[in-house]
Amino acid sequence: MKKIKYYYNTHTLKFEKLVTPIRTKILRFFGFLSGLLVASSCVIYLYIHFFPKPTELEAKKKYEALKENYNLIDEKLKALEQQMAALEKRDNEVYRSIFEANPIPDSARVKLMEKKKEVQIMKEMNLADFGTDISKQLSNISARILFQLKSYDNIAQLIKNQSVKLASIPAIQPVSNKQLDHIASGFGMRIDPVYGTPKMHKGLDFTAPQGTPIYAAGNGIVNTADGSVGGFGNHVVINHGYGYETLYGHMVRIKVRPGQRVKRGEIIGWVGSTGKSTGPHCHYEVHVNGQEVDPVYFFYNDLNAEQYDRLLKLAAKGSAKSFD
Repeated sequence: MKKIKYYYNTHTLKFEKLVTPIRTKILRFFGFLSGLLVASSCVIYLYIHFFPKPTELEAKKKYEALKENYNLIDEKLKALEQQMAALEKRDNEVYRSIFEANPIPDSARVKLMEKKKEVQIMKEMNLADFGTDISKQLSNISARILFQLKSYDNIAQLIKNQSVKLASIPAIQPVSNKQLDHIASGFGMRIDPVYGTPKMHKGLDFTAPQGTPIYAAGNGIVNTADGSVGGFGNHVVINHGYGYETLYGHMVRIKVRPGQRVKRGEIIGWVGSTGKSTGPHCHYEVHVNGQEVDPVYFFYNDLNAEQYDRLLKLAAKGSAKSFD
């Protein structure tokens, strides 16, 4: 039952019933409501800032762990970047220079200029997005490592090709000449033994008894094994690849046939005096990219420095008259 309040009216000298005006009730209601809102806001503010929720505590722990992992990964990325840069520099400046191969341009290594931009992005980005960016950087490094591995495979092939090339270059004398006494006529202008006129002698004449073995100066494929009676008589031409070719003339007999593969030091025929020749000897020529060059510069494989120097002088001195 609702309580009824009374008050003493001094004007009427009576107790009268207390009636609260509607306006006062409305003001009291809104005052209460305002106080309630203010108090609720204060409680919510205090709760949010001083009483974190369990989910927020868990999120904060994850954030701290994420930040720590980011620092570790960032350090590893920097170390990998330094190692990759060292490998790429060594590839260009050491390995490829040995084999005279062109260095790989930076653009081929997954645009290394983008790498600098990525590092700057890493410094400015929000930690919440670092996973995606680090993934991109790791993909970038992985691509560069893969490219570098392919480059090393290419270098391995260059090494293999270089060994093949070294075995193919004509590097020994075509006849046994340990005493260096078989060179009769050198490269250059000589007197033709038949016509008695000056003529360019495009090779070296090695005198030797008929039947002396003639050796291939390097690995290659026999291009010509001609037994016709011409200027060189029975002669052999070997294609060594890499622009090198050798000619062996005036053989008494040819051992090899066209298309046959030969190795350095393998017997390809025997000394004779066929064709335009004035005595048993081997006329030997070296061609580089179709141009005749002095063969004396290609005997470094079976001579020491002293012998090579002596051979140069003998070839330069030689006879003023050639044997063919």
